[in-house]
Amino acid sequence: MEINRDHYLNQLISRKQNGLIKVITGIRRCGKSYLLNTIFYNYLVSIGVNEDHIIRFAFDSAEDLSLIGEDLIRLRSENKKVDPSKFMAYIREKVVDDGMYFLLLDEIQELNAFESVLNSYLRRSNMDIYVTGSNAKFLSSDIITEFEGRGDDVHLYPLSYSEFMTVWEGDRYEGLTQYMLYGGIPLVVLRRTPQEKIALLNTLFKEIYIKDIVSRNKVRKVGELEDLLNILSSSVGSLTNPEKIKNTFKTVKKTSIATATILRFLGYFEDSFLIEEAKRYDIKGRGYIETPSKFYFSDLGLRNARINFRQFEPNHSMENVIYNELRMRGYNVDVGVVPVVEKTKDGSVKRVSLEVDFVCNLGSSRVYIQSAYSLPNEEKRIQETHSFKKIDDSFKKIIVTKDLVSPWYDENGILTVNIYDFLLGDDFI
Repeated sequence: MEINRDHYLNQLISRKQNGLIKVITGIRRCGKSYLLNTIFYNYLVSIGVNEDHIIRFAFDSAEDLSLIGEDLIRLRSENKKVDPSKFMAYIREKVVDDGMYFLLLDEIQELNAFESVLNSYLRRSNMDIYVTGSNAKFLSSDIITEFEGRGDDVHLYPLSYSEFMTVWEGDRYEGLTQYMLYGGIPLVVLRRTPQEKIALLNTLFKEIYIKDIVSRNKVRKVGELEDLLNILSSSVGSLTNPEKIKNTFKTVKKTSIATATILRFLGYFEDSFLIEEAKRYDIKGRGYIETPSKFYFSDLGLRNARINFRQFEPNHSMENVIYNELRMRGYNVDVGVVPVVEKTKDGSVKRVSLEVDFVCNLGSSRVYIQSAYSLPNEEKRIQETHSFKKIDDSFKKIIVTKDLVSPWYDENGILTVNIYDFLLGDDFI
């Protein structure tokens, strides 16, 4: 069964033959290879590109490596990368005329000196290059420094809710419940039973994500790394900082951990695309607040598996889903803070900081969004709109709720929309 990923296919199509190296990044098993080697490949064939002018090569494939005289098992056992001279000799044999060749290269980080190899191909007018990679820090920093501005990043997320619904056989209400519970990793989504989904999620964490982080970063304190991941999983969508996490280790785990270690481990999780940090932004002061911040998981199924599905909080899960949706749509997302002075019941005044769940920026446009799981009465609605009314600009303000309401604007121009319409339609923001 093929899952529709037109959002990312269109990004690749718009970048075709733009003179840059198209780098597809994303968490492992989110569908990067399938996007490149199946969906995009089929597109190229459909527009008339000859198959012998599309060169596909996976640097983690034993079969592909054998074509250039490399042995995957030997490379892994000796912790070596692929010899670039062997790969370049293979490409020379394939490129036999001046026609345009499309290079679709999977897991490029396994090729030694890949930056130099790809830069050399960029100098050829008849090569269009597309690559995948799994580590943000390894690839993104190289795009900036080694590719000298010639890298073009296409970041792939696990399935969005709308992509998930293209293969979900039930209604959208149960679909969202399943999506928030088991997430959008394609391999997991295509499993039939809850038991199969849970087993696969646990396997992915144990055999792929943790092992990959430990191996790449030579982590010795694996127990502390996993404890930190458990703490983040239990506090998704809550404000936190290294000091707060450090205190949690002390009170809950009865162990001490250095702040520097926490920061380093957080960096590892972000580099592997497991989590993303949303920083606090002072809307009135127009500046960032150093701490605390919020962390969201790129896939809720992985988050839930990490805590053995014991702590399913629909309000926080919904907030995480909205955050991911905004990031998939290309927005930079911060946690908003609105400092105000308010009167208390006894007539005195005090300074308070009101929160806006998401400040979403895309170019010169901005949208403010509150995630409200339910708005059962006017008191709750006043609470959710309070921070909006203290913002002195005219950018769009939206409340997303799980209540089944039709989209409507109040007298202050604040839009209320249910989460199903919000996730399935892109015209609200």
